[in-house]
Order: sequence, then C-alpha cells, then structure tokens
Amino acid sequence: MIVVHHLNNSRSQRVLWLLEELGLEYDIVRYQRDPKTMLAPPSLRAIHPLGKSPVITDGDATVAESGAIIEYLVEKYGNGRLVPPAGSADKRRWTYFLHYAEGSAMAPLLMKLVFDRVESSPAPFFVKPIAKAIAAKVKGSYILPQIGQHLDYLEGELGKSEWFAGAEFSAADVQMSFPLEAAAARGGLARSRPKLMAFLDRIHARPAYQRALEKGGPYELLR
Repeated sequence: MIVVHHLNNSRSQRVLWLLEELGLEYDIVRYQRDPKTMLAPPSLRAIHPLGKSPVITDGDATVAESGAIIEYLVEKYGNGRLVPPAGSADKRRWTYFLHYAEGSAMAPLLMKLVFDRVESSPAPFFVKPIAKAIAAKVKGSYILPQIGQHLDYLEGELGKSEWFAGAEFSAADVQMSFPLEAAAARGGLARSRPKLMAFLDRIHARPAYQRALEKGGPYELLR
C-alpha cells in the first residue's frame, strides 16, 4: 500500500492529486507544522532523515522529492498515463518541466518568502529599519524581477500548447501546479497573465484535484 506522509500546506498536496488522477489506493499519515516556526515536526525524520515532505513509502521503498515521487508513481503505476511517448518532443518538455518546477521556478519564490518574513518579523527598534531596507532592496533589485521573468516565460510556454508538455494533461502539470499556486499566493501572479491563470482555473476544476483537497484537508500556501 502506498502511504503519503502528508504535511499540511505543503508540496505533498500535489502527490495526493497525482494519486487521485491515477486512481490509486493510498493511505495518508498526517503531520502538522509547528505553529510558530512553520517547520515540519521531528517525527518526519523517522521516515526520511531530512524530515521533509513530500515523502511516500510503498512497501520497502521510501521515495522523497516531488519530482522523484512523480516519476516513481508514473513509471510503476501509470501504464503509459500522464506521460508523453518516449523519445517525443513532448516527453522532453515533460522531463524539463518536472525538474524546472523545483530547480528554477521555486527558488525566487522561496527567497521572497524569506525576505517577506525579514520585513515583518519582530526586531529591536534600532535594527528593524535596517532589516526592512535591506529586504526591500534585495526584493526590488533581484527577487521580484526574477519572479516576473519566470512568469513571463511560463506565460509564453502556455501560448504554445494548452498544457506544459503538449496538448494533453500530464504529470508535468501536477508538478508545475505548486510554483504557480505559490506565485498566485505571494508572487504577483494575476489576471494580467491570462494563460497562467487559466491553467490554474483548469487544474482547480479537475475532479481529482478536488478529491485530493477533500482528503488532504485545508490547503493554504505559506505567506
């Protein structure tokens, strides 16, 4: 039996979604973030030494990292579903976006989250203005332009096809959901980029996505 070690408000939500798209049975073991630090509980280290989510267990196999989990599930259980034919141009795009989502797209979004917290966190009165000024400078000169560049790029990519790996919905779209939802929550993604917003509307309307939300529980990205 596949077991999803599911941390609230995390990347593991898209693993639940993929399992629903594949029609697989699975169990959920739930973990809650520390309400002050927002970190995963130490108990996750009993499953994987880094104590991060997502991670799944499937018999003797323990698989961590979103992209690796998606590849594992599609390869073992997909029977050709949610992946383009081997050797095709769409398969190359599929592989690219599977790695791009975490390797490139998430980096500036995570940096923005960190510097937003620098600006808003309590600090001595004589330090606070300096911290806020540094955070604002880094965001304005580097982080926000980087996020905008990625969003412009992705808007253009969805001008080539309805989905990220071609005309058909695939696991690459599951992987790409998290950075785009994070961008909509805290990265400035709005209706000014209609193709990306339409993508979010399409995935949110999918029955499997909605079932995953029902099973995973309330889902709100960290801000």
